[in-house]
Amino acid sequence: MKQLSSRPLFTLTIELHPIYDLGPTPAGRRRIVPVSGGKFEGERLRGDILPHAGSDLLVERADGAFQQDVRLALRTDDDALILMTYRGVRHSTPEVAARIARGESVAATDYYLRTVPFFETAASRYDWLNRIVAVAMGERVSGGARYEVFEIL
Repeated sequence: MKQLSSRPLFTLTIELHPIYDLGPTPAGRRRIVPVSGGKFEGERLRGDILPHAGSDLLVERADGAFQQDVRLALRTDDDALILMTYRGVRHSTPEVAARIARGESVAATDYYLRTVPFFETAASRYDWLNRIVAVAMGERVSGGARYEVFEIL
């Protein structure tokens, strides 16, 4: 194998509540970003992000990069529940970081935001999700974030 192959899994659009800023902790400057809802849509699955069932435990590291630790509960349009977890890294110039902190929409080409989602479900029709690795590229949009999620083949 000389390169990875992928195929689109879905587009995930997350709506966010206001951020809780814990301030500097031993791990770095910690923020809790509660998820208020959203949607995901792809060829093989689509549905809603459940409100009050997810958050991002975001930490600003000493090098200025942000590390994500996210949990989301997804409900498909045919009523299956899926736990989606991901870790990722975001880094940018200080100017772009300030725009993101103000909640502005910032094009994905202006900074680096990559995550590695994993899935957990008991729904037999989506059991294949339990056995895949995915990657995602993200961007800040007004009121939330959007990710293009890809299954690694």
